[in-house]
Amino acid sequence: MTDSFSTRRQLDVNGRQYTYFSLPALGERFDISKLPYSMKILLENLLRHEDGGMSVDRSHIEAVAKWDSKAQPSTEIAFMPARVVLQDFTGVPCVVDLAAMRDAVTRLGGKPGQINPQIPSELVIDHSVQVDVFGRPDALDLNGKIEFERNAERYSFLRWGQSALQNFKVVPPNTGIVHQVNLENLARVVMEQEVDGQLMAYPDTVFGTDSHTTMINGIGVLGWGVGGIEAEAAMLGEPSSMLIPQVVGFKLTGKLPEGATATDLVLTVTQMLREHGVVGKFVEFFGDGLQHLPLADRATIGNMSPEYGATCGIFPIDSEALRYLRLSGRSEEQIALVEAYAKAQGLWHEPGQPEAEYSATLHLDMATVKPSLAGPKRPQDRVLLEDVQENFRTNVEPLVAHRRTPEAERALQRFEKEGGGQPQADRLAAKPAVCSRIHINDQDVEIRDGSVVIAAITSCTNTSNPAVMLGAGLLARNAAARGLKPAPWVKTSLGPGSRVVTDYLQKAGVMDDLEKLGFFVVGYGCTTCIGNSGPLPEAVSKGIAENDLAVASVLSGNRNFEGRIHAEVKMNYLASPPLVVAYAIAGTVDIDLTREPLGKDRDGNDVYLRDIWPTNKEIGDTIAATVGPELFAQNYADVFKGDTRWNSIDSPSGESFAWDEASTYIKNPPYFDGMTMEVGTIDDVVGARVLALLGDSITTDHISPAGAIKKDSPAGRYLQERGVQPADFNSYGSRRGNDDVMVRGTFANIRIRNRMLDGVEGGYTKYFGRDGGEGEQMAIYDAAMKYKADGIPLVVVAGQEYGTGSSRDWAAKGTNLLGVKAVIAESFERIHRSNLVGMGVLPLQFMDGESADSHGLDGTETFDITGLDDGSSKTARVVARRPDGSEKSFQVHVMLLTPKEVEYFRNGGILHYVLRKLARKAA
Repeated sequence: MTDSFSTRRQLDVNGRQYTYFSLPALGERFDISKLPYSMKILLENLLRHEDGGMSVDRSHIEAVAKWDSKAQPSTEIAFMPARVVLQDFTGVPCVVDLAAMRDAVTRLGGKPGQINPQIPSELVIDHSVQVDVFGRPDALDLNGKIEFERNAERYSFLRWGQSALQNFKVVPPNTGIVHQVNLENLARVVMEQEVDGQLMAYPDTVFGTDSHTTMINGIGVLGWGVGGIEAEAAMLGEPSSMLIPQVVGFKLTGKLPEGATATDLVLTVTQMLREHGVVGKFVEFFGDGLQHLPLADRATIGNMSPEYGATCGIFPIDSEALRYLRLSGRSEEQIALVEAYAKAQGLWHEPGQPEAEYSATLHLDMATVKPSLAGPKRPQDRVLLEDVQENFRTNVEPLVAHRRTPEAERALQRFEKEGGGQPQADRLAAKPAVCSRIHINDQDVEIRDGSVVIAAITSCTNTSNPAVMLGAGLLARNAAARGLKPAPWVKTSLGPGSRVVTDYLQKAGVMDDLEKLGFFVVGYGCTTCIGNSGPLPEAVSKGIAENDLAVASVLSGNRNFEGRIHAEVKMNYLASPPLVVAYAIAGTVDIDLTREPLGKDRDGNDVYLRDIWPTNKEIGDTIAATVGPELFAQNYADVFKGDTRWNSIDSPSGESFAWDEASTYIKNPPYFDGMTMEVGTIDDVVGARVLALLGDSITTDHISPAGAIKKDSPAGRYLQERGVQPADFNSYGSRRGNDDVMVRGTFANIRIRNRMLDGVEGGYTKYFGRDGGEGEQMAIYDAAMKYKADGIPLVVVAGQEYGTGSSRDWAAKGTNLLGVKAVIAESFERIHRSNLVGMGVLPLQFMDGESADSHGLDGTETFDITGLDDGSSKTARVVARRPDGSEKSFQVHVMLLTPKEVEYFRNGGILHYVLRKLARKAA
């Protein structure tokens, strides 16, 4: 390690001496007293990883130390997390690549055991359980049985990884949601590691392959969600390139009023930050209000960073963080190290201390927070509880307009003409109601627009929070005592974030009350919030289809995008767990719960929400009496061991994985086929054809395979050819370990528009072959394979913000496997550009003001890309040859931004770079 600024110091804690890189020592050279907490974490990271310039040099350290809060991000730095957290959907491809690298390093003369994560890497299996069974005592057991049947191949593979890989651990299914397990058990807050014979202490920082990794920000751990390629790079010891960010300060004062929950607070914060605009920025919470904000509430706010658009939403280390560490069963030695290190580094927060300098500052008095929901299709669209009915009636109108008969349409027009000044709700109320009569649970009932067909206490955001979970339980107790029940058409479910939650609900005596209202535990994992909501009861499904009803879900999740929760549910509202229970009883969102009764008690009296809502004191007293360290200690004592189902799975043994050629889930990818020890060069591209000509804001969702696999798609045909019936397709997410499935789904989004085709949506292109001609329309995958057989390289041409959205590794992996050598775009989303480099696809950017349109490109051209000069040139020349023989020549920027990226690219990608480096060590 280089130490240009002589900041190494010693810290004595628990009778042990730790070496650390001192921020106060650096502060003797630079004034860092006003740096935000998160910037200090970045600064320490650079100090510790300074290596003379390959990744970090003194100029990077100076750039952060002299951080200009108002400057637009422009300086690239390398960030190396302390550990990686994976979930199973995104984690399986990472382990597949590690297994493939073990085979490849053996062929290069190395040994399989050389390929291991270089930093602690933990995978939590939480994305595979679905709510197939609900509302009954055996729902947990039956859903678990179905989960293991569906995912046997994937779980067998992960069990191999658990035993074969060093520095890699797996938290088995039926344990909890990754972010809650991370918060309750995996997070260290301060790491310790022996390096070159010295015991080092440094901040716990984390990359996670799930966007809600930011939940860990609540306890002072800097981390965020990344794609699989970035995660793999970090696991293999390679830093990630990032721009020095702006940091938005969010000052919290006051405390939550009676009746308001942490969910209401985070929905308010999300709305405020979305309106301000924090995409690509850090958000940091401070102020005297922190002393009234329990750690669980902080974690709830940090969790929803993706929803308000920030890279992270972090809180500092303070006495509340220590209290939570003690509550969750961490050792006293670890707690002492966290406190001593944070204080020594100036990372400790005390009420009333001087404020840091921020790029911008927002303020919220928490006393002003009111009960809220968000919806019906975006998490930032907050609506007050008192306005939900009006919100529903306004938003349902366009969803049902197509159902009107000509007579109803004329009647509506007459009404609007006569009463045009009336609110939307009145206009809607004037129309004839549409309903479907169904028979369910031995009752004849009616469902209509706004009927709540899913009420789910689910997702990491809220199921980690004792206040809202026990609040839901106490509300259920009060409701059950009055004889209230959920509407018979509501699919109710309870997906606790960990087994600790179930234990304290049982200890408080409210689990029975939740079950009386249908909220039986259905699984420990990310269920309804990611669309694993399972099928609706057949009668409900038929009733929806009969009149094309616009029904609703109410869930305690963090995402409610169109089509995400359930294909048959058009309106989705995020709410606190107590409100989920309330709406299950009401059975509709077409109600004002602040004024109208939920239902009637046994004596026929109206029962209002206010009658059964628990007080803040009641909730607080229940938490104090039920939530203690012993619950965490007993549930996490053997967290990596698993249950009987997990331990009975057959899995291969040995340092190298025994690939099953018949598997349609796990396959050895072709990235390293034919690889040698010789490092390549960055060569010109000659005679390339355009695979896709795309517009602005092409997201990774457009590029990367996601969701259901269609029967007649290339991926669907592939599976059927191998004996997989459409009913057993599962999803692209579950098959991310099979490149043959995933490459067939790349650029296959039903909403993508290839401008080479007029008015056609979906993953199609024109294939011109060797001789050009008019071009034949076909699936992008099919055309790419024909071009590959012809020996013709491919390019993608796009507009602004190419690759925006979540950092999906398959958006880059699939592009590579299709044979795309370069992407020419007006601008790139930062992470996707980095992922393309990591997979050996060259990102090229049009000069300012130039575009495909300005150059008259229509996708019929052949392209030569020259002047790359083995990566040393910052510009290249593109010659586009049209079918008529004319040419268009223009310059582009070569978006290899650092020397390390040039090295990655010469090697064919980041994994190839690491492979050769390790193989050389063996030699």
